[in-house]
Amino acid sequence: MKTVTTEVRLARQSDAPIVAEVHDEAWRAAYRGLIPGAELEKLISRRGPGWWDAAIRKGNRIALLGFGDEIAGYANYGRNRAKALTYEGEIYELYLRPKFIGLGLGQRLFASARKDLEAHGLDSLVVWALSDNDAAMRFYRGLGGKPVARSSETFGDRALDKTAFGWTA
Repeated sequence: MKTVTTEVRLARQSDAPIVAEVHDEAWRAAYRGLIPGAELEKLISRRGPGWWDAAIRKGNRIALLGFGDEIAGYANYGRNRAKALTYEGEIYELYLRPKFIGLGLGQRLFASARKDLEAHGLDSLVVWALSDNDAAMRFYRGLGGKPVARSSETFGDRALDKTAFGWTA
């Protein structure tokens, strides 16, 4: 029987290419059919290795989840950006490569990001998800998130509803 180890660690500059690769795979899987094709490709192309390298150099909190010798996913998080919401922290992004979905790794990555936010004094948090992304909606509800706000975002010529889920200490 082979044992596979998992670990969560903060991204280093040398990780920028792999974070871009995971972002690309995860966004194509999550948003194909929701975000219009040309707009999705434009959004993905903006987040290449250079973008991730700059984000890591600026000190953004980007946690990587390693599964064996592969990076299975990442979470990008920090202070809540929606000042109208009373939550202190926010998980801006949490994505897994499609082949790692359903193994409990997303829960592990979420728990690690939440623990890091709490360690930095951010005891409550919010996460936004596209309301038509059934998998994300189920995932955040399953983690105990309560819908706390709604908004919309336009992608090309298509407006999509978003739901904010909140957690308190």
